[in-house]
Amino acid sequence: MENTSARLSLSGITKFFGGVRALHDVSFDLRAGEILGLVGDNGAGKSTLLKVLTGAHKPDRGEIYFDGTEIKIHDPRHSRELGIEMVYQHLALCRNLDVTSNLFLGREVCRSFFGLFNLLSKRAMDQMTVDTLRGLNIDVHNPREVVNNLSGGQQQAVAIGKAIRFEPRILLLDEPTANLAVKEANKVLDLMLRLKANGIAQIFVTHRLQDLFKVTDRILVLRNGERVGCVLTSETTEEELVKLMFIAEARRAG
Repeated sequence: MENTSARLSLSGITKFFGGVRALHDVSFDLRAGEILGLVGDNGAGKSTLLKVLTGAHKPDRGEIYFDGTEIKIHDPRHSRELGIEMVYQHLALCRNLDVTSNLFLGREVCRSFFGLFNLLSKRAMDQMTVDTLRGLNIDVHNPREVVNNLSGGQQQAVAIGKAIRFEPRILLLDEPTANLAVKEANKVLDLMLRLKANGIAQIFVTHRLQDLFKVTDRILVLRNGERVGCVLTSETTEEELVKLMFIAEARRAG
C-alpha cells in the first residue's frame, strides 16, 4: 500500500533487461523536504532506479505513486512535467555556451512580433538566470559567462540551478560531489540543504559516504538490484553502510 503522506512512493519496482534482472521488488517512500541517500556497489541498480523515475526506463512490475496518486511515467518529458528533474553525474551542460543559455536550453523564452515570428528574449532570460542563482546563493555573477570558464563546483551549481529553474518537486542528483575538492563539494551540499529548506525532495546518489552524513535524512541501500536496507542517517555509521552494501543481512527499517 502506498504512503499517502509521501511525495513519491515506489512499490515492488522490478526491471529486467532480457534475462538480466536489474531491479527486484524495490519499494521506498520519499517525503517533501527530505533528502534520501541512495547507495550501493557498481551494478546494484542505482542508475536503473533513477532512469525509471526519469521515464527513460519503464518498470516491468510495480507501482509509482505521486502525492498518493498512482502514475505511469511515459518518458523523460512526462517526468519533468510531473516535477521530477535530474542532475547528471557528467552535468549535461553545454560548456561552450554561457550560463543563461544552459539554464534555458530547450525552454527558451521568446517574444512574438505581430504574431509572425519569435525572437529569443535574451535580456529577460539573463535576469531570470541572475534571480535563480542569487536565490540559491550560487557564486556565479555573470549570466553571460561561458560555462567552461567556471570552476567544477560552479559548473555543478549551474547544473542544479538549471534543474530547479522550473520549480521541481523532486530532484535526483547523481554523484553531484564527485571529482570536486572538499571546499567545492561542501558548497554543493550546502545548496542541497537550501533546497531541502524550500521543501524540495531529493534523492542523492553518491560513493562518498561521508557526504551522506552531512545532508541526508535516511539512506536506502541496494545490492544486486534489491533493497537490503533503509536506515535513518542519525542511527547508522559508514561501517554499517558498507556491511549492508556488500556482506550484511538486510536491515529493513525506515
